Amino acid sequence: MSQRDATDVFSEWAEKGKDKGMEKGHARSVHAMLKLAGIPRNEHYSAIDVGCGNGWVCRTIAEDKMCTHVVGVDGSAQMIGKAHAIDEQGEYHLALLPDWEPSQKFDLVHSMEFLYYLHDPQTMLKVFYDKWLNDGGMLIVGVDHYLENEDSLDWSEALNVHMTTLSIEQWKTAILEAGFDEVEIHQVGKKEDFIGTLVLLGKK
Repeated sequence: MSQRDATDVFSEWAEKGKDKGMEKGHARSVHAMLKLAGIPRNEHYSAIDVGCGNGWVCRTIAEDKMCTHVVGVDGSAQMIGKAHAIDEQGEYHLALLPDWEPSQKFDLVHSMEFLYYLHDPQTMLKVFYDKWLNDGGMLIVGVDHYLENEDSLDWSEALNVHMTTLSIEQWKTAILEAGFDEVEIHQVGKKEDFIGTLVLLGKK
């Protein structure tokens, strides 16, 4: 049986209301990531959330008065539909990556639970560096599916979707080879039964 597109799975989840569960489940890690990204900030900045789902991270970032512009992008029509319904004034794009590119560069690129659905996440990191970020900008990425998180290793089979499984060291190598400086690797949102979201942070 051929694997399903991850966007189809997420669209089903949106129709079933599971997007709220995703928001709740990822909140602990995302709030830790935004803190690592220096939010709230003392200077104006623009941001984009890649794999934005129903837009909750965009709305969280928008609460920072220093954020002048925040954009969300996702490949699920149902998720983007929910984002527009919740936040009519927000900017959300329905698009498949890596083919889509934003019309401007940003000071912050944020992504939670997106990169490993790509067949070549390493190349996407390079695209973020070259085409998405302003000079001096920051990328912060969170992934729960990685080699050391043994509980995540059966997700691909369970959902019948492609997932690229990399170790912490392989993710670190990928962000460094994409050109990023001041790279930091963290594990955040740890709980008794969860070793934490792997966070990659780097600056251009």
